[in-house]
Amino acid sequence: MGLFDSVNKSAQKPSGYSSGGSRTEEIVFDRLPESFEEFIALPQARLKTPFDTAALTVLAFCYYPEDPDLSLSMIEYLRGPRPLSGYDKSFIVDRFRDGDYVPRSYFEGATPQNDYLPSEPYRVRVSENPYSYQNENYATLHIRSGGADSPRQVQLRLAKDGKWYLWEQFILVGIRPPESTNPWA
Repeated sequence: MGLFDSVNKSAQKPSGYSSGGSRTEEIVFDRLPESFEEFIALPQARLKTPFDTAALTVLAFCYYPEDPDLSLSMIEYLRGPRPLSGYDKSFIVDRFRDGDYVPRSYFEGATPQNDYLPSEPYRVRVSENPYSYQNENYATLHIRSGGADSPRQVQLRLAKDGKWYLWEQFILVGIRPPESTNPWA
């Protein structure tokens, strides 16, 4: 074995992913689940691709304002063998203090002008870039918000069961507020 034989092995992508690093997938939800059981019955809930898990993360956070327990159950499912800590839960509570519209903003058609009301069917566009697979068994994907200038990241981790689990998310960050809340608009 040569000195540099292992160089860049951690940057290899999982099999089946494009070599250009610029693929975008549109994940479509024809209808929204009404329970945890319906959530885990979605085809994307098999967690076979990091794109599916990233889109389900957006969907799960949308439930938080109406049913925090359901939302957290969904997030726990997406995290797999790595449960939410007290800190994680506190962070989520804090992110929803200022408004409930942030997760909705990641659906196609949701903009500040329409108070982040997404169009139906509900679609989330998830993208990779050339740096998405720098670390073995991890994927850092990007989702564009209708209220932000740059896409937000979701990091997923491939487990030995072949499923992609939510590892880290950066989607619950500030965006432009809905125009209905702007007294000057």
